[in-house]
Amino acid sequence: MTPAILHALATARAAHRPVVLATQIAPPEAAGAQLLLPDPAAPSDLNSAASAALAADRSQTVRIAGRDWFLQVHNPPPRLIVVGAVHIAQALVPIADPVGFAVIIVDPRRSFASPERFPNVTLRTDWPDEALDALKPDTRSAVVTLTHDPKLDDPALDRALKSPAFYIGALGSKRTHAARLARLAALGHSQSSLARIHGPVGLSIEAVTAPEIALSIIAEIVAVRRGAMIGTRAAA
Repeated sequence: MTPAILHALATARAAHRPVVLATQIAPPEAAGAQLLLPDPAAPSDLNSAASAALAADRSQTVRIAGRDWFLQVHNPPPRLIVVGAVHIAQALVPIADPVGFAVIIVDPRRSFASPERFPNVTLRTDWPDEALDALKPDTRSAVVTLTHDPKLDDPALDRALKSPAFYIGALGSKRTHAARLARLAALGHSQSSLARIHGPVGLSIEAVTAPEIALSIIAEIVAVRRGAMIGTRAAA
């Protein structure tokens, strides 16, 4: 690996930017050549293959124009942005971490969003709309609102719906969710956009306790991320 490639890879990692390190492995006389993708100067077919590898989150070998390339995926960890430093969030963090999610807790109530309640977790105490504007949820981001307070949940959901987040979930009963959808519709969100919200949040496993609800939430997030077939969601 050349110093230039190493530096570019380190820069991408620091910026949490997904990239693919493409190493040519055949023919033998060209083996070892490397590119960091996407790269406008690279062949379009190679860039397309890199994009597919990033989407699948899986390194692989491809043949492009008679040449074999090993595509090594360097994706940042998926993010779970949780709005509401509540007891369910406390149960969600230790489940999400080993699954591979970088968890960010958002709650302007500093007595809730404290290091004592959430040790070793990234905390943001700005208002949810400001936090989401700064965090810029992407295709590797899940957003979950847990506060039951429209002043906190609605602005976060508004911003999440304007983002490409792969998962958006909101805690609350069916009646609460219906009222929430009406408020968001009044903000200009279409029915197809509102259908992105998983509400009530979580798989339908008859969850009652905070750890059970947290389990149903992370299970649904994983199912959506992996494209699994899922049934009805749990009421909360």
